[in-house]
This record gives sequence, structure tokens and C-alpha cells, in this order.
Amino acid sequence: MRTASEVLAEAPGRIHRLSADKGYDAAWLRADLRAQGITPIIPGKRGRKRRIRHDKRRYRERWRIEATFNRLKDFRRIATRYDKLARNYASAVALAAVIAFWC
Repeated sequence: MRTASEVLAEAPGRIHRLSADKGYDAAWLRADLRAQGITPIIPGKRGRKRRIRHDKRRYRERWRIEATFNRLKDFRRIATRYDKLARNYASAVALAAVIAFWC
């Protein structure tokens, strides 16, 4: 499994904030993000002993990301991952994004 640093290193441009849901609430992930200068916007799980503070206004904007993925999943080829090669799949996602958000 790849670490958060490895995944974020492949991202184009500078990342200032990372918004994620409660499933990504882990101390090691928060520490890794802060070490790279990225502000985590992740609410703490309910069972945490120490409450985690996060930017609620920015966290509410996460629906845009969820809506984008849900819209892309309307395309059967994307949802079922017909393509075996990663580059072909990435091309299909790019094409579906153009069609979904241009039309």
C-alpha cells in the first residue's frame, strides 16, 4: 500500500488543503499531511478521546467532489472499469468528464 506522501507527490501543482471524510481520520495521516504543509480538513470520528477541530465551511464544499464522482459513474465504462490498462482508463475518465460537464 502506498503512503499519503507517495500519492500526493504525483498530484499536479501545490496542494494547500486535503478534504476527506471521517474514514480517513488517522493521526499518522494528519501528521504526514502537516509535515508537507497541507492542512487536513477531516472531521474526527465520534469515538475519539480528543476532539478534532476542522474547517466546517470548507468541509461542506466536499459535496462537489462527491457529485463529480457520482456523475462520472453514470458512464458504464467508468463504473465497471472495462479497461485493463491504467492509461486507457484515465483516458476514458477524461473523455467522460468532458462529455459530462460540457453538455
